[in-house]
Amino acid sequence: MTTVRATGLVAKSCALFLSAGLIAMLSPSAAVAAPEYSTSEAGNPFVDGWYADPDTARYDGRYWVFPTTSKSYAEQTYLDAFSSTDLVHWTRHSEVLKTADVSWAKYALWAPAPIERDGRYYLYFAANDIQNDSQTGGIGVAVADRPEGPYKDAIGRPLVSRFHNGAQPIDQDVFIDDDGQAYMYYGGWGHANVVKLNRDMTSLGTFADGSTYKEITPADYVEGPQMFKRGGKYYLMWSEGGWTGPDYSVSYAIADSPTGPFEKIDRVLAQDPAVAKGSGHNSVINVPGTDIWYIVYHRRPLSETDGNHRQLAYDRMYFNPDGTIRRIRMGVKDNFADGNALGWRTYGGSWASASGGYRAGSSLGGKALLDTDFADFTQDADVRLGSGNGDAGLAFRVTRPSAGVDAYSGYYAGIARDGRVLLGRADGSWTPLGSARMPLDPGVPHRLRVTAVGSSIKVYVDDMTTPRISVTDGTHRGGANGVRVFGTDASFDNVSVGPVG
Repeated sequence: MTTVRATGLVAKSCALFLSAGLIAMLSPSAAVAAPEYSTSEAGNPFVDGWYADPDTARYDGRYWVFPTTSKSYAEQTYLDAFSSTDLVHWTRHSEVLKTADVSWAKYALWAPAPIERDGRYYLYFAANDIQNDSQTGGIGVAVADRPEGPYKDAIGRPLVSRFHNGAQPIDQDVFIDDDGQAYMYYGGWGHANVVKLNRDMTSLGTFADGSTYKEITPADYVEGPQMFKRGGKYYLMWSEGGWTGPDYSVSYAIADSPTGPFEKIDRVLAQDPAVAKGSGHNSVINVPGTDIWYIVYHRRPLSETDGNHRQLAYDRMYFNPDGTIRRIRMGVKDNFADGNALGWRTYGGSWASASGGYRAGSSLGGKALLDTDFADFTQDADVRLGSGNGDAGLAFRVTRPSAGVDAYSGYYAGIARDGRVLLGRADGSWTPLGSARMPLDPGVPHRLRVTAVGSSIKVYVDDMTTPRISVTDGTHRGGANGVRVFGTDASFDNVSVGPVG
């Protein structure tokens, strides 16, 4: 990962802007607010499509993500890239590298690793998924004059074409230390190596003892190494478990040297059975001039069973005072600032992301759900009622959804134009559980919250300290979260779901 270090003050929130005086003191690339989020607050996945193994770079004020195209081996013949200035709005750059431009690569184009040096852009990649030293393939390097390519094979052959120290030549990451020395970390099949890259970035150097390949395998390592530096320490992250299984996860070590030794400290990212499974093969983003860090990784939606159905996500990564990394919780938020509703599934009605919100046309029970499975949680959304005399609000603990008035099992809490707050249970028919009255202005958004713990369900509107409705009902214990309309159009914003408290 290449980072650009900026100087000066950085605003705490992406919604704040630096004063004109400060802007004049800073370079153009630094004179913007730092993107500081708790997760991808415009929703994970943050780009559309099946992708995996993301690596990151920052070039000329833009954040770049280069992932594997998550398809069958035979279809993995190209790499796309995505770029953003704010980590919210992303531009797709299609086919930045193709096997057609690499004479020896045929398929299984994996785990691109981007880096810039001396005005040229390098992209390291694995191809052909070789199983032994007699097969052609391994780790290659491509080069371009622009971050978006097109990238072309730089040396006409693999840079690493054999198994060394038991490491399959895949899953490379490239890191340039403060002294200018470049390193490449790589390896599958439970073994990790580090090699030195010469200044040309297309040939391998040697260590002081004359060796080229130094094994650095930490405990429980499987694949996907990632190196970054913070506070003078070297952090090695890697993936554990099976890539198609729910046990895929990320662990890390810290060392005083780029070559280790690396002793495992903790597993920091793992499946969350309420949010997603198969989380792993990560990279990191550091916002220049700040201590704001994100982990960028792939994960599989809960309802997907195809191993290749992986998506790109990012969450905030925090450090403890001693430099260790806090365990990372996958966040569930969507403020629709990116103009899309990726990750949502609709059941009846008409839905569109527009003007920074999620708009629903009037229907008799149209639902939009996230692929979550929360049991105990707090769910929030801003709800603005439109025309019509019906209601709109939050659906939760939903199973077996389909289009229809009460075509789901679960709960629903809503607000209506006539000043009603309502809560009920659905299971092919409707059972009211509670209601309350309060002034509701249909022209403004109202904050609606549901807190569910076991059989206790509480509904809040605007005042988050005193529930408008509080009931006990243990019929439905877990399921998806989402939004719903009945007899009115409505707009939803700032949706979030998370653990209670």
